Amino acid sequence: MTTPDISRVSKPVFLVGSERSGTTLLRLMLDHHPQLAWCNEFEYVVDLVASDGEWPKLEQYYEWLEIHRIFQATKFTIDPDLNYPQLVNSFLLQKLERTGKPLVGATVHRHFDRLLHIWPDARFIHIIRDGRDVARSYIDMGWAGNVWAGATGWIEAEQLWQKLSSAIPPERRTDVIYEDLIAEPEKTLTRLCEFIGIPYDSQMLTYPEDTTYDAPNPKLTQQWRRKLSENEIQLTESRMADMLVERGYDLSGLPSLEVTPSMEQNLKFEDWWGRFKFRVKVYGLPLVLSAYLAKRLGVKSWQKNLILKSNSVDARLIK
Repeated sequence: MTTPDISRVSKPVFLVGSERSGTTLLRLMLDHHPQLAWCNEFEYVVDLVASDGEWPKLEQYYEWLEIHRIFQATKFTIDPDLNYPQLVNSFLLQKLERTGKPLVGATVHRHFDRLLHIWPDARFIHIIRDGRDVARSYIDMGWAGNVWAGATGWIEAEQLWQKLSSAIPPERRTDVIYEDLIAEPEKTLTRLCEFIGIPYDSQMLTYPEDTTYDAPNPKLTQQWRRKLSENEIQLTESRMADMLVERGYDLSGLPSLEVTPSMEQNLKFEDWWGRFKFRVKVYGLPLVLSAYLAKRLGVKSWQKNLILKSNSVDARLIK
């Protein structure tokens, strides 16, 4: 096949940040711009790239993509004649060709520092949300059994961004505060469009017409004040207080809580048990056990069957 013209996607825009920080909402807004196409959950291009930038072996990568639910949903084709950078660039090109738009971006929640190994001239939009709301939301999704564990994703994403941003020139990165996006969506999106180099378009706020997401609602901010107990607030702040303050968030004012080693062990068990109960409730015990056995035994055909026949299954079931 013809080698793809990767010059068309040599400077993509990446939306990075913790899961549950508003990345889906912002992605929908960006994708509704007439000039901008957006790939969701693009982690499959970096998850197997080594921290030093070494590419994965292609045969290994092909097999891994066969059981990757999100990649399978994209229906992107794989050209075996391409090397790794050409291949992942071809995914962006396929997105452009399908949409007919001139610019492309993608959302990445983890390992986003590795994107520079593939796209050294990439631009980055970093979104941040109050970590206490993120920790609470992790529980709602069944990804954590308590706020102590739910805080981990936010902490890791913020630490990674702090490291990455120091290696990116200021003109190639910008921050978005989720609470600002909700309170003043047009103003925030106008600034983002200027960063990308395109004019603001009101179509960016038409996403409720063809998605399940509602228009920005200020009630979606600072939910932790209403939905977390005092002990839960203290637990989250025991892990992220300094980081919250550094990012402009006020603390609750509650007394600080010291988590002892025995408390931490109990919290870890509570996290595991909470996630297990959630999965059984949502997917049923047979599917949860099947996923566990597929993972433990490494039965790829079993894993693939679970993913392709159960599109609603969270990828964490087989990770």
